[in-house]
Amino acid sequence: MTKGLKALIINVGLIFLVSLTAVLLSLRKTDKTYVEIVQNNKVIYSFDLAVEKNRTFCIEAADGGWNEVKIENGEISICDADCPDRTCVKTGVLRSESVPIVCLPHRLVIRFADKENK
Repeated sequence: MTKGLKALIINVGLIFLVSLTAVLLSLRKTDKTYVEIVQNNKVIYSFDLAVEKNRTFCIEAADGGWNEVKIENGEISICDADCPDRTCVKTGVLRSESVPIVCLPHRLVIRFADKENK
């Protein structure tokens, strides 16, 4: 095995480990419970999931579309929507500060936020 090949294998291994670490850190569950729902860059709802009761409600978009948001057992998700690809529904429960729930057609974002700034 040549010196160049060994260096290549080591560099590829390091890049793999760094990438794997970055993915695992971005997907880890957060301890935050304060959530904002933003539509068209404006906060339309904000609440603490630790005290919010289980409920389901609908958010209407300017184009007439809608997203059905579900809060259950301290977790939030979009359980139904009329957007074409339904990526927001497939995202599942909001778990990470790095990965919000996004519905691009309806310009809707559900994300964790800092309660102290409110």
